[in-house]
Amino acid sequence: MTRIRIITAYDGTDFSGFQKLPGKRTVEGELSRAISELCGEEIGIIGASRTDSGVHALGNVAVFDTSSSIPPERMALAINTRLPRDLRVLASESCEADWHPRKHASIKTYEYRIYNGRIEDPLGRRYRSFCPYSLDVEAMDRALKALVGTHDFTSFANPASQVLQRGGDAIRTIHEAGISRLSEGGFGGGAGELCIRISGSGFLYNMVRIIAGTVMEAGTGARRPEDMEEILRARDRRSAGMTAEARGLFLRSIVYTEERQGPADHPKEKDI
Repeated sequence: MTRIRIITAYDGTDFSGFQKLPGKRTVEGELSRAISELCGEEIGIIGASRTDSGVHALGNVAVFDTSSSIPPERMALAINTRLPRDLRVLASESCEADWHPRKHASIKTYEYRIYNGRIEDPLGRRYRSFCPYSLDVEAMDRALKALVGTHDFTSFANPASQVLQRGGDAIRTIHEAGISRLSEGGFGGGAGELCIRISGSGFLYNMVRIIAGTVMEAGTGARRPEDMEEILRARDRRSAGMTAEARGLFLRSIVYTEERQGPADHPKEKDI
């Protein structure tokens, strides 16, 4: 039996998230079906990040065990012949038999994309949140920079978070956070396409989307960038801003370090 590690990319629009659900079209379900057909055996998938409905990925990680004789490095191309066009395996390789994508320390990078113009771009509507109001990009960047470091992110977590419901803490470390322009000028004016990028050791349920929504409020002038520190101290979801739409969120990458985490160390959960 060989454990295969794969990197996946998908358009989350028409998926009901990553995790397998009865009667629902999911990323895990499609991967399991395709690989089981290819290998001629029942295959279970273990994913690193259980992204939710509408959330996209450019570098999610998963593993599966198989007795197939197909060389591990050729698995990616073979699997892709059986997948729908909105899901692809970018790379495949063998790994240690006990390697688990959620039990090793990692740095996850998320991107949140915003289209800022008076008129929405119809070609990018599946992959970008739309904001018709004028945005101060410098103010948004200052608001993001206030989140860098190790903090209690209770204010930026959905109260339904499994971690919080089970009595876990909301202390997480953000290594980098900032915003950049991907294009200049939107239809009818505006900043064009913007990209919020956040890298951290772990994220709570809805955390990135709540951060994005709060930062957009700072961009419109509804909040000050300096308010972010007060929001962190409040440890109250009501003190932060709206939860931004799922369609603008991308899991950009997961980079693993050598450290192995125990099952009780910052349990992973989906982020939408």
